[in-house]
Amino acid sequence: MINRTAEKRLKELYSIFKVIAITGPRQSGKTTLVKSVFPLKPYINLENPDTRQYSIDDPRGFLSQYPDGAILDEAQRSPLLFSYLQEIVDNNPHNGQFILTGSNNFLLNENISQSLAGRVGYLNLLPFSFEELYSAKISSNENEFILQGFYPPLYDRQILAKDWIPNYIKTYIERDVRQIKNITDLLVFERFMSLLAGRTGQEINYSSLSVEAGVDVKTIQSWIGILESSFIIYLLKPYYKNYNKTIVKRPKLYFYDTAIACSLLRIYNLDHIVNHPLRGALFECLIVSEMIKKQMHQGMDINLYYWRDKTGREIDLLIDEANQVVPVEIKAGKTIHNEFFKNIRYWLKLSGEKSGKVIYAGDSDQKRSEGIDVISWKNINKNFNPK
Repeated sequence: MINRTAEKRLKELYSIFKVIAITGPRQSGKTTLVKSVFPLKPYINLENPDTRQYSIDDPRGFLSQYPDGAILDEAQRSPLLFSYLQEIVDNNPHNGQFILTGSNNFLLNENISQSLAGRVGYLNLLPFSFEELYSAKISSNENEFILQGFYPPLYDRQILAKDWIPNYIKTYIERDVRQIKNITDLLVFERFMSLLAGRTGQEINYSSLSVEAGVDVKTIQSWIGILESSFIIYLLKPYYKNYNKTIVKRPKLYFYDTAIACSLLRIYNLDHIVNHPLRGALFECLIVSEMIKKQMHQGMDINLYYWRDKTGREIDLLIDEANQVVPVEIKAGKTIHNEFFKNIRYWLKLSGEKSGKVIYAGDSDQKRSEGIDVISWKNINKNFNPK
């Protein structure tokens, strides 16, 4: 088993809250993590039809079997349980009674907010990070990571992404999407996902997507909400300070895992990536998702933004820390060019901040006298510590 950095935060939540909710995409390792951290807790999988039906028909009798708590996997599949859980945990003074996992953030949070508000500690678990794979002595170049992605089954079972990811996407669409919304034409939804993959690292234009997908704007917004809530895509918000410039206010789109974007784009081998016009966007997606993992797995609020003005000047990432805002440029090139620094220099002058960072696809780090650090993508973990 590959150790997860989220384990520390999970144990902290266990000591504080009566109920812990762990959400994340399917196959991100939620079940493996909770069973390894809490080996003495009874484990119940509510995807099992018989078990789920029992929990629906007789929720009180079902829960009475677990007076000291339990792990309820895919808990959103049995929403009636949540009201009964409230009574049980309120009558028991101990923390860490029930561990709830779910692959759909929207459905799980909706049920929790109705019945268990204030009693639950949350943790989001995404697929493996660089740090976790490196600790297990697993390394690749950036193009291999982009193609293979980070879902645990690909590493546990040594499966190629081209064999596993298309089936994952099909299963996700047929199961999770239908749980949230009754989409009748799943082929149209799958085509819509492919359109999004082609917009990785770009601002979302709902009207343009509506025209290309052949559905109205409200449907596009609803479908994007579905993909967000099930941890397929992430919308990076624009930075809110104007600095006396007209700034772009639409979010940018990223996939939590580059392998899904590659599969939707029909990128199946390294030659495809090296020569693909979206390689730069996929590399940017790789880095942004890694930065999100570092914060999510520590249970932190995401403090990542991007900035762009109407003239086209852009900062790929802004890290909004307590005492400073750190600009980060992401470059897919392996050779450092002066062009890498142009937008950061402009933004530092505009904002009055003193330092910035460039993450690139090369191997060596540099410290520039002007306050800009150049960081190899391999060394993100040493150079970025969430605060």
